[in-house]
Amino acid sequence: MNCPGCGAPTTVLTFDGRQQAKVEIDLCSSCQALWFDHLENLQLSPAAVLKLFGIIAEHRAADRPFPRPLRCPRCGLPLLLTHDLQRQTTFEYWRCDREHGRFITFLQFLREKNFIAAPSNDELKALRDGMGTINCANCGAPVDLARGAVCSHCGSVLSMIDLKQIQETADRLLKAQQGDRATSGTDQSPGE
Repeated sequence: MNCPGCGAPTTVLTFDGRQQAKVEIDLCSSCQALWFDHLENLQLSPAAVLKLFGIIAEHRAADRPFPRPLRCPRCGLPLLLTHDLQRQTTFEYWRCDREHGRFITFLQFLREKNFIAAPSNDELKALRDGMGTINCANCGAPVDLARGAVCSHCGSVLSMIDLKQIQETADRLLKAQQGDRATSGTDQSPGE
């Protein structure tokens, strides 16, 4: 498959899915984005999410602007920008209106899976008091923290990496994986 963002061939990665299924995901390392066929993102096992987190950690996980319109690699129709919410964290992706799949950047996938989140009001105040302005990880433009946590140039929401949150999310996924193994009766260790 060719990447909806840059048109280059993607790398196909195979992961364990729920109920012993296999899930093939298309990864574009130059766009730092993933293509999930219809509902594949929900079929990933907890161990697969952790494994994918490790792969993303090897790359710089910042959003980048894409040419518009992005097109579905399956049917060629324009992809629709979609805003979603998971565990009080907003994230966005582009989806095919014919339900062929969705295209999501590494950063937005990490937001969806609760590895990173928008700063709390207290964290935003501390940043405002200490720095005033920071540069957007997406486009590099200055973000005036007095005006909010969104880049006025490209619209990217400020995200913070919280090591405690990453550990809590990893622990939750490992616990869920152990529950999946107990239900399915397999011996496989997480991440295999």
